[in-house]
Amino acid sequence: MLKYFFIVYAFVALAVLGIFGIPGSKFERPPFRLFPDMDEQDKVKGQQPSDFFADGKGSRLPAPGTVPNSGDNGEFSVDFGAGRTGYFYTGITEGYYGTGMPTELELTPEAAEAFLARGEDRYGIFCAICHGASGDGQGTVSKLGLAGVRNLHETGEAGFDPANYPDGKMFEVITHGKGQMGAYGMNIPVEDRWAIIAYVRAMQEAREVSKEDLAQKGEGQ
Repeated sequence: MLKYFFIVYAFVALAVLGIFGIPGSKFERPPFRLFPDMDEQDKVKGQQPSDFFADGKGSRLPAPGTVPNSGDNGEFSVDFGAGRTGYFYTGITEGYYGTGMPTELELTPEAAEAFLARGEDRYGIFCAICHGASGDGQGTVSKLGLAGVRNLHETGEAGFDPANYPDGKMFEVITHGKGQMGAYGMNIPVEDRWAIIAYVRAMQEAREVSKEDLAQKGEGQ
């Protein structure tokens, strides 16, 4: 019985060597590969020709209507500001967090309304899921068990009011993230970040006005 085991074992070993070969050996034909591990892919390397296209060129021009994600000449509407300086791109001026909207936004009274509406829209997309639709920190994720989402209406030294939390600091946190909050610098264009800040300030101001109205009604009674 043991004899037959060695015969079968030798046959299997020879079959494996015949199919796969000895490591380091060379063959005239490509070897059989059970797991090719992406050694061969349907791709074209840079600056190489390709028979797939009628003109034989592997490198292709961008599709019509393609919008670059940044530009220094002001022609592009999408701008993420990576590696740039100045208050508009960093929230910092002369080494300190700045306050107020950058002059680059050119917010005329007519443009301010649309700018604020844009901020509300972007806030709803990127921020409300955590901070809540009203900024109270009671967004969807808080209902799913994520604790510690900040209430944007908090005041005082640890709050988010303009006196303690400058607009530039809020811009920096949106851009680079902080604590549990991830960075949105590669997701939200620079101008939209400022629009979100403007909307947050509008929500805070509206909350304060509401509190004052309630206090006045209480005194009247």
